[in-house]
Amino acid sequence: MNLTTSVLADAPELAIPVAPGWQLILAFLAGIAVIVVLITVLNLHPFLALIFGALTVGIVAGENLEKVLKSFSDGFGSTAAGVGILIALGAMFAKLLADSGGADEIVDTIVGHASPRALPWAMALVGAIIGLPMFFEIGLVLLMPVIYLVSRRSQLSLITVGIPALAGLSAMHGFVPPHPGPLTAISLLDANLGVTLALGVAVAIPTIIVAGPLFGKLAGRWVVVDAPDTFARDEFAAHSEGPGAAVATGRQLHRPSFAMTMFSVLLPVVLMLGKALVDIFIADENQWFRVTFDVLGTPLIALLIAVIVGIFTLGVGAGMSRDQVTKCVESGLPPVAGIILIVAAGGGFKQVLVDSGIGTLLADWAKGVNISVILLAWVLAVLIRLATGSATVATITASALMLGLVEGLGTGQVSLVVLAVGAGSLFFSHVNDAGFWLVNQYFRISVGQTIKTWSLMETVLSVTGLVVVLLLSLVI
Repeated sequence: MNLTTSVLADAPELAIPVAPGWQLILAFLAGIAVIVVLITVLNLHPFLALIFGALTVGIVAGENLEKVLKSFSDGFGSTAAGVGILIALGAMFAKLLADSGGADEIVDTIVGHASPRALPWAMALVGAIIGLPMFFEIGLVLLMPVIYLVSRRSQLSLITVGIPALAGLSAMHGFVPPHPGPLTAISLLDANLGVTLALGVAVAIPTIIVAGPLFGKLAGRWVVVDAPDTFARDEFAAHSEGPGAAVATGRQLHRPSFAMTMFSVLLPVVLMLGKALVDIFIADENQWFRVTFDVLGTPLIALLIAVIVGIFTLGVGAGMSRDQVTKCVESGLPPVAGIILIVAAGGGFKQVLVDSGIGTLLADWAKGVNISVILLAWVLAVLIRLATGSATVATITASALMLGLVEGLGTGQVSLVVLAVGAGSLFFSHVNDAGFWLVNQYFRISVGQTIKTWSLMETVLSVTGLVVVLLLSLVI
């Protein structure tokens, strides 16, 4: 069907605007401007920038400051409870995967069976699998030694090998739960997680193919870079024994098998997808099979089960002692503390926008011009991404503005809006994005070369994702 805002005619009542339209628009623009300036000019942490942005919106809109603070606190608390726990569990599992050597087992098994011509495709697959449970930055750090080695052995440009892996990592980060961006958008827009997960994978596959091996082949011609000497053979050999070797104290660790590692990685995905399928095909809500999957497929339970299973299949299975498993799981939390705070503060900012009635104004405007909800979601995320450099901030803010526009849409349509926001949040990473500099330093390339490779790859990823989502909207 044609997914436009015309379907909103029977939407439930939205928040009543607290001020005239021009004042609310000014409040929103002022809040965004404060966030952009604080992050990009003053290098303030996004957590603080989002707080100041929310206060700015409320003050310019003429709201009572006490009411603004309550809106922010409510949004912060509900987001931390709904998304923060999932991010923490995901980080624990990712740490188990890394320290046990399971991530290395996935890499070596797939890359080791690929021909030279198929290496870029194999690297895209590796990036996607590693990116499924891991944050982009962690996945990049884990994959860089492999990217260097594959580039040296195959005599291919570092870009030809690396871009497909980055595309796999980035697509998973933008489209597929349990990453913070998709999870936050799902929570804010009240989308069905299982349906969004299934559609996210469907969008990610063709997107990775286009932005990864296909674009990587072109980018490798534009920028020819040899792999640096970092992680030479001896260093890589030590690395390929698994980062978990560093965890052991007087105890030799061994990698879990490829089959056991893949079982552990895909378990939460299967549980969440299973819940979505059971809800679709079993109408009786009291049927025991559906009740069971409704519980097991809940994101919190699915990720909790994954962590518990991972402790035995990845931790104990790799030869870790009880103390080593405990330290491994605990050490996964500190790196994501900042992410949880940013996401929760974004939820507070969202609630201030919602309670001010800005979403109502946007919904009314969108009805009048009959613009595609998917396209609008993508454009909003792109603009905020370009301004702030943060995919997470772009996802949160764009999702907040779309709240009034998804009322009355079907389950699949809301999920497509979530994915459109995710696609927009990946658009043209540049100098205000930490990921830009991470790639710049690891690949040892100039700023111009980083733009011609990484930034353009992110843009291709974003636009291709939007196109696939729009195509899916014709049949969903």
